[in-house]
Amino acid sequence: MKAGQPILSVITVVYNNATDIERTMLSVINQTYPNMEYIVIDGASTDGTLQIIEKYKDKIASLVSEPDKGIYDAMNKGLALATGDYVIFMNSADEFYSPETVAQVFASTPDADIYYGETEMIGANNESLGQRRHKAPENFTWRNFKYGMSISHQAIYIKRSLVEPYDPKYQLSADIDWILRAAKKAKTIVNVHQYVAKYKVGGMSKHKHRQSLMERFDIMKRYYGLIPTIFNHTIIALNLGFYWLKNRRTND
Repeated sequence: MKAGQPILSVITVVYNNATDIERTMLSVINQTYPNMEYIVIDGASTDGTLQIIEKYKDKIASLVSEPDKGIYDAMNKGLALATGDYVIFMNSADEFYSPETVAQVFASTPDADIYYGETEMIGANNESLGQRRHKAPENFTWRNFKYGMSISHQAIYIKRSLVEPYDPKYQLSADIDWILRAAKKAKTIVNVHQYVAKYKVGGMSKHKHRQSLMERFDIMKRYYGLIPTIFNHTIIALNLGFYWLKNRRTND
């Protein structure tokens, strides 16, 4: 550890993903930033994932391998173990953008409540799919999610003093609520104006899209009100249609 620099707790949650876990772990372990606490929460994997994790056990501050009640239960276990000044989730299949990412984030502005950046999408074969459809806003506040989740959870560093546990009533979209709760309390939110993470496309929210949308609607209704949320979702639907048509024409 280096005195005078904040400690970042990096939490990785994984269950049966021997294909991707090593790539994620190496992106954390190979960071040039010295003040990092690495926490890995495994859901009692049976496919060889745990054996891969144990190869790097000397780089891990806390390792838990036991059954859980879902991804957000596992993420809450990670939060409970975190002792750093800031926390970030880099879950299995996701990566920091480069080995210098964390050092560059903390070099931008000292002692911000939240730092955030842009995310690159990665395909099934680890190929680049470019920037997310929702570009990170220039100046993020809790109101920016009204048209969709414009910052991915892999790309946001939050002071641990601002975070609360994930709400267990949401199975697929609790990360939206979690970020919004912290953002409402934050005073200084800094855009680092660079790519900070890589996100592998897929996950449960893709397979259970209807449930995910219903949860997102409920969360946004709580923060923005019913009528504005209905209006905003109409805008979201129109934007999605335009995006689909534009990309279909590009690919034809």
